[in-house]
Amino acid sequence: MAATHTSFKRLDFWAKLMDSQFRVPGTGIRFGLDAVIGLIPGGGDFVTFLFSAYLLNTMAKNGASGFVLARMVFNIVLDAIVGSIPFIGDLFDVAFKANQRNMRLMHEHYVEGRHQGSALKLIVPLLLFLGLFIGVMIWLSYRLFVWLFHGMNW
Repeated sequence: MAATHTSFKRLDFWAKLMDSQFRVPGTGIRFGLDAVIGLIPGGGDFVTFLFSAYLLNTMAKNGASGFVLARMVFNIVLDAIVGSIPFIGDLFDVAFKANQRNMRLMHEHYVEGRHQGSALKLIVPLLLFLGLFIGVMIWLSYRLFVWLFHGMNW
């Protein structure tokens, strides 16, 4: 996919519209429809997730490497999870700009030839971190349980 390709330009337009089309007057803070639509309770974040999924699908159809796709999925999932938290998620959407991050990855991949190779170099460390995180959460839950119920006669 060349940088002048019509769909590439269209995706750039949509990513900017979703993440940074508008500016808060008197500041350098930019936001897009992602932050605005995300204010709609229940379905707003799902609608913005659909655009991100479309961008990912376009990359996959055009032969993006597993590594760049894994990085994009990470951005999308992080945006969806944190973005779904009321108010905090909307502030996160203004700051994180997942779609523009993914467009930057797309440009770097197709134009500069970066982010080649397998997703394993991203997935393995992520799974190790996730395993460690889950282990720590289980241990902390156990310690909290012992602390709360120690000495209580049930």
